[in-house]
Amino acid sequence: MLDARSAPAAPPAATRREDYRPPAWAVPEIALEFELGAERTIVRSRLTVERNGDAPLTLNTEAGKILSVKVDGAPVDAQPADDKLVIPLTGAAHVVETETEISPAANTQLMGLYASGGLLCTQCEAEGFRRITPFPDRPDVLSRYRVRMIADKATYPILLSNGDPVGSGDLDGGRHWAEWHDPFPKPCYLFALVAGDLKARKDQFVTRSGRAVDLGIWVREEDLPRTEHAMNALKQSMKWDEDTYGREYDLDVFNIVAVADFNFGAMENKGLNIFNSRYVLADPDIATDADYDAVAGVVAHEYFHNWSGNRVTCRDWFQLSLKEGFTVFRDQQFSADMGSAAVKRIEDVRALRAAQFPEDGGPLAHPVRPDSYIEISNFYTATVYNKGAELIRMMRTILGPEQFRAGSDLYFDRHDGEAVTCEDFVRAMEEASGVDLSRFRLWYGQAGTPRVRAELTHEPGDGRAHLVLEQEVPATPGQPTKKPMPIPIGLALFGERSGEKHEDRLVMLEEARTELVFDGLGERPILSINRGFSAPIIVESNRSAADLAFLSARDDDPFARYEAMQQLMLDTLIASINGGGDHLAVVEAVEQTLRDPALDPAFVGEAVLLPSEAFIGDNLPVVDPEAVHAARESLRRALGEQLEDLWRSAYGSSTANRYELSPAAKGRRRLRTVSLGYIAAASADDAPRMALQQFDEADNMTDRQGALGILVNSHAPERETALDAFYERYRDNALVLDKWFTAQALATRDDTVDSVEQLARHPDFTLTNPNRLRSLVGAFAANQRAFHHESGRGYRFLGEMIAAADKLNPQTAAKLVPPLGRWRRFGEPRAALMRAELQRIVDQPGTSKDVFEQASKSLV
Repeated sequence: MLDARSAPAAPPAATRREDYRPPAWAVPEIALEFELGAERTIVRSRLTVERNGDAPLTLNTEAGKILSVKVDGAPVDAQPADDKLVIPLTGAAHVVETETEISPAANTQLMGLYASGGLLCTQCEAEGFRRITPFPDRPDVLSRYRVRMIADKATYPILLSNGDPVGSGDLDGGRHWAEWHDPFPKPCYLFALVAGDLKARKDQFVTRSGRAVDLGIWVREEDLPRTEHAMNALKQSMKWDEDTYGREYDLDVFNIVAVADFNFGAMENKGLNIFNSRYVLADPDIATDADYDAVAGVVAHEYFHNWSGNRVTCRDWFQLSLKEGFTVFRDQQFSADMGSAAVKRIEDVRALRAAQFPEDGGPLAHPVRPDSYIEISNFYTATVYNKGAELIRMMRTILGPEQFRAGSDLYFDRHDGEAVTCEDFVRAMEEASGVDLSRFRLWYGQAGTPRVRAELTHEPGDGRAHLVLEQEVPATPGQPTKKPMPIPIGLALFGERSGEKHEDRLVMLEEARTELVFDGLGERPILSINRGFSAPIIVESNRSAADLAFLSARDDDPFARYEAMQQLMLDTLIASINGGGDHLAVVEAVEQTLRDPALDPAFVGEAVLLPSEAFIGDNLPVVDPEAVHAARESLRRALGEQLEDLWRSAYGSSTANRYELSPAAKGRRRLRTVSLGYIAAASADDAPRMALQQFDEADNMTDRQGALGILVNSHAPERETALDAFYERYRDNALVLDKWFTAQALATRDDTVDSVEQLARHPDFTLTNPNRLRSLVGAFAANQRAFHHESGRGYRFLGEMIAAADKLNPQTAAKLVPPLGRWRRFGEPRAALMRAELQRIVDQPGTSKDVFEQASKSLV
């Protein structure tokens, strides 16, 4: 087997978008036969190839051992070189056959065909299919697949693949076979196979045209009771996609399989979605409300890919956001329709700011459609997914819902069965709506988060107000100079005395500077801007603390109301870090929010939360982790102490008699834990007892984990009591034990680094499972205070974990590198210590190209 860990003699070569050329050979049909076994699997491939250019047939291969190669039935002497098998062909069409031997059990990278918990399963996106069999592994080669699997029936009684089942039977020696056929052309990254001892929750969905689709969610037998929520989400997704986008499912079966070892959240393979178990299994004892939401959102996301990604797919990997950005937007719409739209929008923006804004402002910044990459797996990023979704949302805002739907219909109908580009999507929107989006295309090509300065002035004498909007797109690696972006900005003006809304409009900011004039204002206006988060921008304004407090209480746009509170809190915290300001305005605004009986508890629970320490740091010229922590804790304490009676009232009124999974019940649980957190921040004597009581009496994981998250920051004896009890209760449930690791990794205590180093030696910690690695190491790297411990121990710990994980799973290891790349945001000596760790990673013998690309770019 070619060793992907071999250290490059020179920096790996980059793949560039401008170098794209159509494939020289098409592969309209492929037949695969697998003789399956964990230690040894034989793969026989039969490709029908047709000439599409002048070059030889080139098959990518990182498979174990090629046993034979035939062209039109005749053996040929062809050996792979540089991960490629090149076969010169003279005619217009041929049949190429290969036989390959691979070892799924030895595949720790979890790409290609690998073993997981007694199962054999695949992950082929982005370039895993080449680890199964030689093939032109690129997304613009679309083929119809016929798959035959042979396996020991006792070990692998269930044999699943893409498409519909067409046959099965028994063989001699206790073996059996199954054959599947997918009639829809697809790229090889969508190939899937699962073999194992699985049981299914089965159901049926009747499409709007009256076809019955058999549904199955396949898991270990003991996990069957935890699949009801996922099945309900699947049926809701299928109905929603028909109603909202007019997209009907096209096969006779749709299967989901849950596996324990998986690099991603899930994979949208045609008709056979493979999921990380954490996004399938849910019941009140093991899953929080956030977990339930995530299961529904990910099930929806992967199902929606059936059209936005599978039926219409990407021409090349630079177009990744074509499917991912669009589908993230679609799953956000679905989740908003299934619950609280306001809270969902807040959650989405919070995630964008936590992951994508720092990415846009750091050394790994790249456009939504990148220009080059060394390892494509490194571009499954928040920019491609989350910012890509915001681009789709902006187009919908600009065009309006009806014209956007017309554009999506045209896009799907025109390009069904094709591999296309982001440009094709935008063009469909233009042609269906008649709106010129040529300027909007800048969003796909320019990296960086635009900063918009808004200054509103009022002339009381003539009732006129002037609003000046100025934008700047900061320089990013490879893009020192930027053009002004077309930015849709939702804004409104409210009367300071009356609270009356005088203006509510969408403004297109297309130039570096624009001035708007508003007449007929009899009172001073207060500006509400970027309403609904209409664009992924950073807004700076001349609004006062009083203005923000007014909006936090009276704005009729839920997101703008939340945003005003967050901005007021952020301004107060930054002033505190700089040695000034007081807490009064925030305390009064939070009090008014808590006393407003018209507000949904779910919204209140979000609105009164302080910005995270990481987000506060992102808004400082240089991050001082200790100063940020001290300022935030001081404000938390002030809110807890001065509003303690209100917190206790909210806590008591949020108690439920029994568990329900309704939006109202979820909101009450959210506010309950937030209130308990503020009671604890006030250092109330009974706070640890209250938290332990909630922990002990909880009939659901949301309340139990919420209490644990508060206790892990405590020094009271109840902390160890809860941690020990949680571990003993869930030690045999890997998904829940991940929560135990994460809670401790996120603790802000002085000894968190010591605790995390000890947990890395815990018998239940392993580097081979991506979930467990992320639960401890990934969570710790997101803990600003602990990770940036002045000793540099946090950086050294992360570097060691990356190096160790890289030897097993480069793709997962590479995802851990970016926190070190933020060294420019920190003063010395922290910056020097982070750079040194990155250099150590780059210089490590055997560093994979996945990790090398992330670390080397982070050093520049």
